Amino acid sequence: MLDITGKKIAVLFGGPGSEREVSKKTAESVIAALKTKGAEVVEVDVTGPDFDVPADALIAMNLIHGTFGEDGQLQAILEERGIPYTGAGVESSRIAFDKAQSKERFVAAGVPTPRSQNYLLDGSQPLDISIPLVSKPPREGSSVGVNICRTEAEWVSAIEEAKKYGTSTLVEEFVEGKELTIGILGDQVLPIIHIEPVDGFYDMSNKYPWLNGTGKTHYHCPADLDEATTRRVQEAAMAAFKSCGTEVYGRVDVMLRNDGEPFVLEINTIPGMTSSSLLPKAALAVGIEFPDLCVHIIELSLAARA
Repeated sequence: MLDITGKKIAVLFGGPGSEREVSKKTAESVIAALKTKGAEVVEVDVTGPDFDVPADALIAMNLIHGTFGEDGQLQAILEERGIPYTGAGVESSRIAFDKAQSKERFVAAGVPTPRSQNYLLDGSQPLDISIPLVSKPPREGSSVGVNICRTEAEWVSAIEEAKKYGTSTLVEEFVEGKELTIGILGDQVLPIIHIEPVDGFYDMSNKYPWLNGTGKTHYHCPADLDEATTRRVQEAAMAAFKSCGTEVYGRVDVMLRNDGEPFVLEINTIPGMTSSSLLPKAALAVGIEFPDLCVHIIELSLAARA
């Protein structure tokens, strides 16, 4: 494994988007982990394109979830400056972050995914997906703006909320079943995690109870699935990851329908990286401690940038 003792690592966190506080929490954990490995950490609180990375930094560790950090913008700036960075590249970040574009890649590659429609919010087209359905902004992360609509009234309300985020919303068939997530580290598929919210679905309040004081979720890792189902889910996750050209690491969210069929929802190219986040949980299940996970991501990223 790469030795980062004495190496200068710029940790980029915050960002201008809706997940700024989550990013700061991720950064706290990663900074502590890198210091245990002997690295010299430079903290860079990013609020927009004007940020400084030391010229002698080994790498910029991008921990900005959602808008700006996960959608290719930050990656493009770093490439223009000739600064190596962690995670997916410019184009793969842009595609994976856009749920409508990544959905097109899934379909083209034969990845199982819920039927969907990019619905224009001006009402100029018919709705092709029947209720119950899921409405989600195409370019937000962490379940921001996601609504499960089981009634016409909930759909009308979801349309109004969707207008906060753009002129269209991605509408998907609702899949009843288990919420799963699968971490990917290089060419390694990590154990499946079954996400079981106590109430509702895995929205912001259930993901980050420390952020708003509500919500509770149980996590089962590895998920209690038979061998054949486990293989199907992991293969679907890796196929989705590859279909978008994603590099280095990420997390793929999947719904496992009640009949045992998996349906890929989306790819997270900068998943949460607190010591209790899902990717670190899955890595720990195969013996990868959190500091080693951080170093391995740096090592894979340097190889990808080279």
